[in-house]
Amino acid sequence: MTHISPEKILQTGLAFWPAKVLLSAVEMGLFTDLAKGPRTFEDLTGRLGLHNRASRDFLDALVALGFLNRDGDIYSNTDETGLFLDKEKPSYVGGILEMANRRLYPYWGHLTEALRTGIPQNEAKHSTVSPFETLYADPYALKEFLAAMTGVSIGANKAIAQKFPWADYSTYIDIGTAQGNLAIEIALANPSLKGMGYDLPECAPIFEEYRDSFNLTDRVTFVPGDFFKDDLPTADVLLMGHILHDWDLPTKMMLLTKAYAALPAGGAVIVYDSIIDDDRSKNAFGLMMSLNMLIETPGGFDYTGADCCGWMKEVGFKSTRVEHLVGPDSMVIGIK
Repeated sequence: MTHISPEKILQTGLAFWPAKVLLSAVEMGLFTDLAKGPRTFEDLTGRLGLHNRASRDFLDALVALGFLNRDGDIYSNTDETGLFLDKEKPSYVGGILEMANRRLYPYWGHLTEALRTGIPQNEAKHSTVSPFETLYADPYALKEFLAAMTGVSIGANKAIAQKFPWADYSTYIDIGTAQGNLAIEIALANPSLKGMGYDLPECAPIFEEYRDSFNLTDRVTFVPGDFFKDDLPTADVLLMGHILHDWDLPTKMMLLTKAYAALPAGGAVIVYDSIIDDDRSKNAFGLMMSLNMLIETPGGFDYTGADCCGWMKEVGFKSTRVEHLVGPDSMVIGIK
């Protein structure tokens, strides 16, 4: 007889517990502090300002979850947290976790309302202003958001820089470049290429500061523009990473149409998101990302590879293909 257990149900239903423990640790800068060296329990609790009722349970929960090491009374980072959650390292992915803690965590508490109304649950819930307009108007929130986009995208960006046949092309433009990590990763992996990052003018100083930290000023430039109002700039390859899923279908089609018009014959568009599997039964992250678009946007949604290939062919691309990148992310490539 098959043993039936409620374990998975309970683990999933209470998954916000370990999530919030990790998010609070990132918020307090715990892993960045420990990157300077192991610390005793007493030293660490004092530095973080933890109450004595909570400190031992909190730190030991991080040990039990696999995010800290402990030797006696001394705590240290694991290999993963030391590499990916130290704010001083370029490999830091905690930007998305900072945004999740500050914004997404409370907004997801209203998922049931979003499911029943179809209305975003973020800053735009009671406003007619686009959530992106609100975000871009606040310099601190914008910088946090752009860093978050790097954190959630860096693995896929590195994979694109390696997997796509870049030797066949000379120039590329990252559309909706944010902080610029995709443009940077491609340049680092392909020294013969010249690239651009395209986004609203407010992103320019954040992009340039990030790019300059890699000494790529001569090979990667910023191009200001608004893809709702302007034609897209021309290059051999246009990339849209975590862009298409922000918008409703007419806007998705508009962006793909503009990409097709901007490319030369033989040019390529690369679209990547957490592409949902065609059977819509395996990529749970992609499906939940689509629910996140429900929380965050008036019309955005994620989609299958077959969906995107169909849209690309509808606007004129002669061939399309889907390639897995890393984790839940895949890219859809269209050739003009």
